[in-house]
Amino acid sequence: MFKKILFATSATEASDHAARVAFNMAAALKAHINLFHVLGVPTRGYSQVVLDVKTKEKVEIDDEYISWVEEEIRTYYANQLKDRKIDLSIKAVVGIPHREILRQAKEIKPDLIIMGGSTGSDEESVYKSNTGSTLQRVAKAAQCPILIVNRPAASFWGGVSSIVFGADFSKASDKAFEFALKVAQAMKCELHIFHALDITSNHMGLSLSQDEIEERIRKNLNLIRARYVSKMTDKKNFSMDVWEGIPYVEIVKYAREKHADLIVMAHSSRKLEGDAPKIGSNMEQVILRAGCPVISVNH
Repeated sequence: MFKKILFATSATEASDHAARVAFNMAAALKAHINLFHVLGVPTRGYSQVVLDVKTKEKVEIDDEYISWVEEEIRTYYANQLKDRKIDLSIKAVVGIPHREILRQAKEIKPDLIIMGGSTGSDEESVYKSNTGSTLQRVAKAAQCPILIVNRPAASFWGGVSSIVFGADFSKASDKAFEFALKVAQAMKCELHIFHALDITSNHMGLSLSQDEIEERIRKNLNLIRARYVSKMTDKKNFSMDVWEGIPYVEIVKYAREKHADLIVMAHSSRKLEGDAPKIGSNMEQVILRAGCPVISVNH
């Protein structure tokens, strides 16, 4: 399923949960994993003086320094890699993180990108004035799915037996469903198709009665049957549900009830000031709260 994984790491505690998942997946799937680290941002233009992401100090970059950083990454993950036969490579570069991650993805064409949900507070980040959110920008432009591991509970990857697909009936959601179905078939696991009926949109002065809510639930269940179930000619081990409420809350609750090992959702974005893409609030909140890894599918 995944034969080539790009793991974008800060090589700090912020990436430890994602690292555990990345190494477990690589070992289980016998996949090649590329540990990729953007070690710093140039202080000006194409200057060789770089602000190191880990030390927050200005350093002069040369091939010897980059080699030293790559060896430090290998040392940092030595315990997790101990006694494991994992096909891996390590690469450290200088630049703006999201640009370098996307450039590396274009070069090696991974089947999956793995990232942590955060690299620390904005106040401490050396990327603050340069990129906004690396995750947001990579999720917007990546040509392959992105697996995001934000919470400790999500890092204990022991295989996949249950997948929750969060449907929103968009074109992007159709692509996310195709991916979720492909994984479920490859892993021979349960697939749970779920839609959260948003009843928080009453700000327009419309308040739904319970009868109206239940009618919309029935319509959405029929839509799931027509749009998704109709494509599962060989898939028998699945369920479908529609709950009303706050979408991200219901998705997280549903995934917990189904003992999900993975949540798959479509990437949705909106523009911020300066045309910076921002992951839709439901995806952001699911990433923050879910007890399992979350995959964002864009293309």
